[in-house]
Amino acid sequence: MISDKENTPHIYLIAGEESGDRLGGSLMRSLKTITSDNIRFSGVGGKHMSEEGINSLFPIDNLAVMGLIEVLPRVPLLIKRIRYVVNDIKNTMPDVVVTIDAPDFNFRVARNLADTNIPRVHYVAPTVWAWRPGRAKKISRIFDHLLTLLPFEPPYFECHDLACTYVGHPVLRSGAAEADRNSFRTNRKIKNETELLAIIPGSRKGEVNRHLPIFGEAARILYKQFPNIEIIIPTLEATRRLAEREIAGWPMPVHLTVNDQDKYAAFATANAAIAASGTVTLELALTGTPAVTGYKMAPVTTYIAKRLVKVVHSNLVNLILNRNAVPEYLLDKCTATLLADSVKEILNNRELQNAQRTAFKEALLLLANNRSDPSRRAGEAVLSVLKAKNSNIT
Repeated sequence: MISDKENTPHIYLIAGEESGDRLGGSLMRSLKTITSDNIRFSGVGGKHMSEEGINSLFPIDNLAVMGLIEVLPRVPLLIKRIRYVVNDIKNTMPDVVVTIDAPDFNFRVARNLADTNIPRVHYVAPTVWAWRPGRAKKISRIFDHLLTLLPFEPPYFECHDLACTYVGHPVLRSGAAEADRNSFRTNRKIKNETELLAIIPGSRKGEVNRHLPIFGEAARILYKQFPNIEIIIPTLEATRRLAEREIAGWPMPVHLTVNDQDKYAAFATANAAIAASGTVTLELALTGTPAVTGYKMAPVTTYIAKRLVKVVHSNLVNLILNRNAVPEYLLDKCTATLLADSVKEILNNRELQNAQRTAFKEALLLLANNRSDPSRRAGEAVLSVLKAKNSNIT
């Protein structure tokens, strides 16, 4: 199966949200480097993948959704988009399909390709170690290869005969560890004695809507005890307006960041952070920012999650270390009072701050994967799958 444009391998990529778009952009860049640009792309992605040459079938803004109940209002649109993508793949017959995270969307696409001979690779393992472990066996039937970000993930899938490659986490190449801790205060004219609290409600609109009011109330509680406190909130284009509306009535100064460089500089100088679970917890580890984690879901999803979730931790640092190094307040424990009390304890206790920083270093060392480039390892794995299916591709 060779693409008919000068025998150039054709890779079809699908990302459903901003984090996947970033992974996709880096993967495409690595594939172009490995193949000396002898490759072409199509599929679905955002601005990062567009910058690397993909002409997305449609915007990905409406595909980012998480939670059992939260996905229901999007079902009609998701079904329409799935059919559109499946038909496009079957019409173009790429040499390999790479789906990136977004399991609610991508797994359905993959299932609908079962009647083709197109190799299918999934990038970012579903969290079967946390809940619904039966998914591991199910996805082993619809994918040829899985690329994992965390070192403990492959065994969950390899026991079901799904080939896996641990590529490492791309956050290690994000530049967060090299952030200039002085530039943010200097550029924003923030005094050194000002307490800076980073509030990170999540990258999805639903997460921002659920978390920012709670995190904001925690900030108000802290403001009464630390009257010199100021707030940092990193935003994306898709969530900036939501954040601006929510912070309109906050009594303390709030600084919004608009790009990664600004965000990492803010994290590096922040005294503490309240963060939703996800990659941001590793970014905070790289900048050495003591934090607490909070995560809220819709009530029905919370009810179900309590009965299905198999792990104690959601913070990636805690998961890697298998201990509670960073305080977590999940589901119905994610309250403004508990979050504020935990942040207060961190701000007033240098030993707690240093203990977290020590744990960060330990977790990041385990995650380093010999300091290899995760995107290049992912690219090499994708090409190996492609070549295994088609000996004519070199």
